[in-house]
Amino acid sequence: MSDHPSAGRTTLRRRTLLGAAVATATAGALDWSLPMSPAAASSDAPLSFTEPGRAVRPKFRWWWPDGLVRPEEIRREIDQIADAGFGGAEIAAVHHSVTDPSVLDTARHGWGSAAWVAGVEAALGQAARRGLTIDLTIGPSWPAAVPGITPDSEAAVKELAYGSVTLAAGTAYSGPVPPPVHAAASGVTRQRLLLVQAARVNTANSTRKETGLDLDSVLDLTEAVADSTLTWTAPDDGNWVIVSYWVRGSGQTPEGGPHTAPAAYVVDHFSAAGTRAVTDFWEAHILSPAVRRLLKVSGGALFEDSIELETDGLQWTPGLPAAFLAHTGRSLLPLLPAVILGNGNQVFAFEAAVTRQIRHDFWETVSTLFNRHHVTALRTWAHSLGLHLRSQPYGLQTDAIASAAILDIPEGESLGFKNLDDYRCLAGGRDMAGRTVLSCEAGAYAGGAYSTTWQKFLRTMGGAYAAGVNQTVVHGFSYAELPGVNWPGYAAFTPYKGTAGYGESWGPRHPTWRHVRDVSGYLGRVHQVLQTGRPRADVAVFRQTGYAATGIGASWFTATGIPLGWTHQFLSGPLLDLPAATVRRGRLAPDGPAYKALFVEGDFFYGSTVTLALSEARALLRLTRAGLPVVLLGAWDAVVPPGVPDSGETDELRAVVGELLTQPLVRHLTDKAAVPTALADLGVRPDVRYTTPSTLLNAHRVADGIDYYYLCNGKHAETVKPPVAPIDHEVTLHRTTADGVPYLLDPWTGRAERLARYTEDGDDITVRVALQPAQTLIVAIGRPGLFGDHHHGRKHAVSSEADEVRRTDAGLTVRAATAGTYSTVLSDGRTVRTTLKAVPEPRELTSWQLHVEDWRPGDTAYRTTVVAHDLTLDALLPWSQITELADAAGVGRYRTTVTLGSGWSGGHGALLELGSVTDTCRVTVNGHRLDPVDQIHPVVDLGGLLGRGANLIEVEVATPLANRLRVSDPAVYGGLARQAYGLIGPVRLVPYGEARVV
Repeated sequence: MSDHPSAGRTTLRRRTLLGAAVATATAGALDWSLPMSPAAASSDAPLSFTEPGRAVRPKFRWWWPDGLVRPEEIRREIDQIADAGFGGAEIAAVHHSVTDPSVLDTARHGWGSAAWVAGVEAALGQAARRGLTIDLTIGPSWPAAVPGITPDSEAAVKELAYGSVTLAAGTAYSGPVPPPVHAAASGVTRQRLLLVQAARVNTANSTRKETGLDLDSVLDLTEAVADSTLTWTAPDDGNWVIVSYWVRGSGQTPEGGPHTAPAAYVVDHFSAAGTRAVTDFWEAHILSPAVRRLLKVSGGALFEDSIELETDGLQWTPGLPAAFLAHTGRSLLPLLPAVILGNGNQVFAFEAAVTRQIRHDFWETVSTLFNRHHVTALRTWAHSLGLHLRSQPYGLQTDAIASAAILDIPEGESLGFKNLDDYRCLAGGRDMAGRTVLSCEAGAYAGGAYSTTWQKFLRTMGGAYAAGVNQTVVHGFSYAELPGVNWPGYAAFTPYKGTAGYGESWGPRHPTWRHVRDVSGYLGRVHQVLQTGRPRADVAVFRQTGYAATGIGASWFTATGIPLGWTHQFLSGPLLDLPAATVRRGRLAPDGPAYKALFVEGDFFYGSTVTLALSEARALLRLTRAGLPVVLLGAWDAVVPPGVPDSGETDELRAVVGELLTQPLVRHLTDKAAVPTALADLGVRPDVRYTTPSTLLNAHRVADGIDYYYLCNGKHAETVKPPVAPIDHEVTLHRTTADGVPYLLDPWTGRAERLARYTEDGDDITVRVALQPAQTLIVAIGRPGLFGDHHHGRKHAVSSEADEVRRTDAGLTVRAATAGTYSTVLSDGRTVRTTLKAVPEPRELTSWQLHVEDWRPGDTAYRTTVVAHDLTLDALLPWSQITELADAAGVGRYRTTVTLGSGWSGGHGALLELGSVTDTCRVTVNGHRLDPVDQIHPVVDLGGLLGRGANLIEVEVATPLANRLRVSDPAVYGGLARQAYGLIGPVRLVPYGEARVV
């Protein structure tokens, strides 16, 4: 489209809106660091790593069957969650498994009823006693909805439906205004005719699904309508289409209902009226004096799930035309054919470039309304109650990156996100706005009910933490009781359509609950590290369109940069106007993520067209003049505005971009393969480096001169093939403090160990990293003595022929699995040779006594009967291959005795390799229970626990319930395949010798 004259823009533009929203956030939200626990603040340790506080512990999505809950059971379940080491729960009204409407009397026990409020009071009260926090969903299920409105109400969600008639050249039409092609939803009784148009068909503009039209031919026929009848004759210059537009409620109700009486309907997410309906209902029906008081004590966040507005037409709000005019200076109405939808598909199109620009302007306007009237308004109201606002700000064609910058806590999800770049979108918004937490709805798997393992959960989440996630909301914990359910109790998502449903219902009904404190401790320590200090990311990738949950990544960085250690986050235009968007010493947002460079390419969501708003181009010019390196990929000499341009705007944009391309810190590329060369030329390098591509992922944070590196051997997406393989290679880490030394922080045990073998080169430290698939480790680099190791000094090994070099109370010590003499080069240049005497050979442990607690249905749906089995095993097999245990699920205790000869004395230890285990496990040796086992790589160091003579080794294994449910409830779970439960091995005892070097 040619540059059109426009009316002046009269209201806040999107970036001004975002800046104002962030500026009005609570002061605490702008603090880059996470408050330490009192214990951590008063000790040498920089954070409470051994025993992380409740605030950083994982939470549960706690599913209630609306208000059919008993306060005493609610208190009991709060105790169960607290005793298991979790930090809180989110109360969510979800009962997709309930198909009999008579089970739930929504009038007495619906969401928001007196019974539901009593349950909330009980939960908040007991949480206050136990130190937990309780989050509350904004309405029943999702999307946001409340009772008390109808589909016809001003506050209800709206759609713009269309009808159409095609006329041949010169044909007359006289008849009813074309009705909507899709019937109104149940409960919708009114619809208003917004507009009737005619447009000439232009097949040159047609696509496979869209009918092409000429924009210049669009006529407004609304005045030709009388008494619902349209009379009009098409010109004789081609075929024409008459299009009618109808505004009406979409009639959408929250998922899995009904939840209330009267029925709840989804609210308008783009108007003040919609949000006001939510807050008014809460003020009138939920916020009793007790609830208000308790929210100040144990309330956490108000939560909103992903924005899944479903309609056969176009999402709409009555204020859209006025908002579009204010935002763009143009009338929306003549442009409507380019945006109208039918069954989620575009119906009409103008010339391709013009259509792209119109759609960009439309959805940018919608995004502005969503962020202003919904996100910002809800956050302000939540703060008035002492709550944060946590939300999944995606599901629409809106700028989720900008929304993430407004939210107190943005959230993603492991089920709906396609890969790690989806998390990086939300992380960019979080970090540019100075927030701390990026949450994740974690561990929902289709068909995974009662067959999900914690190992699978950890494999899913390992990479997400590297992409910016630092809070886990586990999916989920179901309230125990509901009439008519089968063992092991009520579960929100199973049965689902008659078969095994989504997600897991963790809790005491699960055998693995016996070990769950080990898992919650691990997650809490990972969270603690990743919420400490300030985030660091190497590169900001600019997005002209800030969508999330798309799986679309960045050229070069996603496929090639990450395997070499690079990290990136995504920014959208509004973030460039935030207070953090300044440059100091070559870093963008220097007090936050401190990006070293900004990378900009074409807009993937609009055919990779090279677009940039004029204000964004000016921002890039300002930033690079302040010292920020910028890399531009694509045909930037032909850049165009993303929306319909004002008169002269395209020329002005190209002039600014032309000036940008002349700047000394800007590199213009036409081939993505040239990105690393351009970065090197600009002096930009990643904080984490390795010489050959690897599946190692990383996240970096800095606090008080201490660098924290989270490392995970993971993959970009769950579906990526081939599977991740073990890695073992050197990794170079940047250190902030010149004399910093590396520590290994074990998130399973909470122990910190100063590394004994590494090399230094200026601001870099290089360490060896060996990880199994999905295994993680954390390296901290800080001052000597940081974790109470003052006696260790600075001397360390730079290389050794031994398997390991460790720091022990005796000093630097080498360890190896075979006898011999080993040379070790020290940091002072000396080479020391150390001899290890005879080391016993590894042995496979094949003979075991097995005692199994076989969990079975009890006399009620909530009680479990345990049947004992005792077996002698000459070889380890999965339970499914042992006749007595083929359908068993529960807890197994494996015992074996290892006899060590007289040669076993000081200077020896052993590793116990458990091999394959399903699911969780704990190890006891000679009556001493070991620290929690790494459930991804179950190898434990027995240290000095073994002695000459007989040694008793015990391994306790807990399993999922699916194998038992296959036979106890075959109508639902009979289609599941048997899982391989138990200690499968091979189990090996691998002795080692060790001796002091210096």
